Amino acid sequence: MSASYETRGHVAVITLNNPPVNGLGYATRSEIYAGLQRAEADAAINAIVITGAGKAFSGGADIREFGSPKAIAEPNLLSLIAALESCSKPVVAAIHSVCMGGGLELALGCHYRVAAPGTQVALPEVKIGLIPGAGGTQRLPRVLGVETALNMIVSGEPVKSEMLAKLPGQKLIDRIVDGDLLDGAVAFAGEVAGARPLPIVRELKVSHPNADAFFQFARNTVGAMAKNFPAPLKCIEAVAASLRMKFDDAMRLEREIFMSLMLTPESRALRHAFMAERATSKIPDVPPDTPTREVRKVAIIGAGTMGGGIAMNFLNAGIPVVMLEMKQEALDKGVGVMRRNYEAQVKKGKLKQDKLDERMALLSTTLSYDDLKDADLVIEAVFEDMGVKEQVFKTLDEVMKPGAILASNTSTLDLNKIASFTKRPEDVIGMHFFSPANVMKLLEVVRGDKTGKDVLATVMQLAKKIRKTAVVSGVCDGFIGNRMIEQYSRQAGFLLEEGATPEQVDKAMERFGMAMGPFRMGDLAGNDVGWYIRKRRYVEKPNLRYSKTADLLCEMGRFGQKTGAGWYDYVPGKRDAIPSPVVVDMIAKHRAELGVTPRKISDDEIVHRLVWALVNEGAKIVEEGIALRASDIDVVYLTGYGFPLHRGGPMNYADTVGLFNVVAAMKRFAANPHDDAEFWQPAPLLACLAAEGKTFS
Repeated sequence: MSASYETRGHVAVITLNNPPVNGLGYATRSEIYAGLQRAEADAAINAIVITGAGKAFSGGADIREFGSPKAIAEPNLLSLIAALESCSKPVVAAIHSVCMGGGLELALGCHYRVAAPGTQVALPEVKIGLIPGAGGTQRLPRVLGVETALNMIVSGEPVKSEMLAKLPGQKLIDRIVDGDLLDGAVAFAGEVAGARPLPIVRELKVSHPNADAFFQFARNTVGAMAKNFPAPLKCIEAVAASLRMKFDDAMRLEREIFMSLMLTPESRALRHAFMAERATSKIPDVPPDTPTREVRKVAIIGAGTMGGGIAMNFLNAGIPVVMLEMKQEALDKGVGVMRRNYEAQVKKGKLKQDKLDERMALLSTTLSYDDLKDADLVIEAVFEDMGVKEQVFKTLDEVMKPGAILASNTSTLDLNKIASFTKRPEDVIGMHFFSPANVMKLLEVVRGDKTGKDVLATVMQLAKKIRKTAVVSGVCDGFIGNRMIEQYSRQAGFLLEEGATPEQVDKAMERFGMAMGPFRMGDLAGNDVGWYIRKRRYVEKPNLRYSKTADLLCEMGRFGQKTGAGWYDYVPGKRDAIPSPVVVDMIAKHRAELGVTPRKISDDEIVHRLVWALVNEGAKIVEEGIALRASDIDVVYLTGYGFPLHRGGPMNYADTVGLFNVVAAMKRFAANPHDDAEFWQPAPLLACLAAEGKTFS
């Protein structure tokens, strides 16, 4: 059953039971409605309590029913809320843990609301490109006031119940229950059983002393911050209607806005990203009940930027870390950087001093591998060279206790080869963090041929604990993200040879929505990193063509921000990318040597050559089984590479444009004598889907 019914004296208790967050799916709505009818018909019942089992009151709509007929089947949420409001007996919502979206709208339809402390209360629909669609924009202003309600609706961020209960004049929470919530709710229901008339939120008055000026200010502020997303401004329009329209008329407007936003590419992209992120943890041959190993202590090899950033993730989660380096100076420098990062958070008010002290107290350092032997997980974060990795893993194999997980932070190297340096390849896994590792959400979890299922399950579970979005990748050169970015970067280089400048390419990609264009990205990461990889490619893949401009840049010692010069010039202490006449001249001389006459290149060509390069390589990665699904690739690019969220990732963007059109563009690119015609042959999966009129999703 998705909702149960019981009686406690003269009070009926309806309990939502639809794990994990009591989503308001069709069965749950139907059983709540049936429970209401049953309580209404029972003369012995004089009040009703609605609550949720497990770890939530309700998280809102059941995402498993998104887009299906069940999502709107009667009783839909609007009908259910209307039944609550018209119930002749008091209905008390007993909210706890999570009360969000449709769950909060359901609670607002009840006559009273009691809450457990710490309940996360929110209307987060804006985060999937929508506005609340079951009266949230109309009822929340009536119980919290226009300004608080609008802030919650536009941000989508949760607020704790006790904070809301303290607001002057609020009518959202009638009582905070410190003890057992259900006992408290039943007692409260007994107290209000005889109250008449019953309070109905829709009948409350809503006002603001200077509404026109307030809403104009809100439009100006939100419009500047949400230029790629229509939903935040529509939230303001709907909340404004709560003051200027009759309730039923405003409800119709809310519904019209909700339905129109459902059709926008931005909302579709956000919903795709929402579902895709949840799908990453589903591994077909590793069921949710796979046993996991306990990780109580972590060791990290390397105290550089990456090692220190990785360590911070575990310290933040309360997990002790021991960090190893070869020299004391390197340890001292690494620990100093970590402390300064934490101190910067304290200065910004994001961290309290006692938390800083707590976290740093969990960190120990060593120059000896012997001090790592009691760690449950060790992560290697040393130089990206197979010879160096071999030395490290052979030593780890000798010193680490049986059952310890041996992880590599390699970004491109063969994990199976790394595992072969040990006598326990089943314990070896890739944990590829993205820089800065203490900030970036993405964690590529690389599954070797012999990686144990329990090891994979453990790392996926641990990723959640350290607040990372983990995506599983198979073993190939560059895994998912870096294998694809290589093709993106190759195209960027060809564009320079054909007539574009680094600034033009970067600005075109940034207007498209990328956090950073390819050349600014190269300067930030260090152009010598790519140079090192290309030198390896020239030996391993001699037929793969690259523009020589990036090598020429590195030969000039222009490695990027760290050397004060890369594709751009930099002023000491600043990150502003200043176009460099030296680089423009270098590119022009190289073109002349190739005999290429520069041409005018449109922003549209720049964007689609780079993005379709990602998509074509991504299709190969899915076909080869390196990625479990196309949506995993989207998550990698949204969380690790600055791909615009409002486009939902490269594979989703290709679906939106139409795979037939993507293949047609690729044929045009293949005809360009200065490009790589062989690369632009559509991947078999892409060609097949385009021919059949299908999509990656």
